[in-house]
Amino acid sequence: MDFKKARQIMVDSQIRPDDVTDTAIVDAFLSVPREVFVPKASQSIAYGELEIETSEGRALWTARDTAKLIAAVDPQPDETALVVAAGSGYETAVLSLLLDTAIGIEEDDALVDAATERFAKLELGSAVAVKGDLATGLPDQGPFDVIYVCGMVQEVPVAWTAQLADGGRLAVVVQRDAALGRGRIYKKAGDVVSYRDVFDARPPRLQAFDRKPAFEF
Repeated sequence: MDFKKARQIMVDSQIRPDDVTDTAIVDAFLSVPREVFVPKASQSIAYGELEIETSEGRALWTARDTAKLIAAVDPQPDETALVVAAGSGYETAVLSLLLDTAIGIEEDDALVDAATERFAKLELGSAVAVKGDLATGLPDQGPFDVIYVCGMVQEVPVAWTAQLADGGRLAVVVQRDAALGRGRIYKKAGDVVSYRDVFDARPPRLQAFDRKPAFEF
């Protein structure tokens, strides 16, 4: 299979038609081999318009949703990003080509080690994988200019917005109903955090961030 050609088709059919035309972002998607970040059995469908499970509870989104959320968070070359629930590391890899540093956080040693190996193999010196608690983030290494969450959540932990630098942005899909979520960008200005909704999406949900059932008598 010609993966380079498949990447070009993915960009031309899934990313550009959804108004993601920034040259740097398009080039990043053309540069990162998506097939490296999925199980071998899924490599033939790596560029299809579908989500692909990469490990338990982790999945690659459609290229359209990933590209639109990255474009909405507006990464800049001198910035540092924290990528929450980084999974196989694909989003961290893409962001590392757009920012100074992208740090992917995961709770499982095996995922961290595998992502580190992929980054080294692809010579992505600005991409890093570390172990940590997803809800807590990396307060000792913050604040971050960008925080990007690789999964839909029902609740956004306060710890994430607390780790944004002044002017920093948090990109996440927040679940609205049983099936649909909304891509949302939080922005910090001084002590105030506001948000705007940018597009509808339905990526796989991070169940660890489900709302706790309300207690009823």
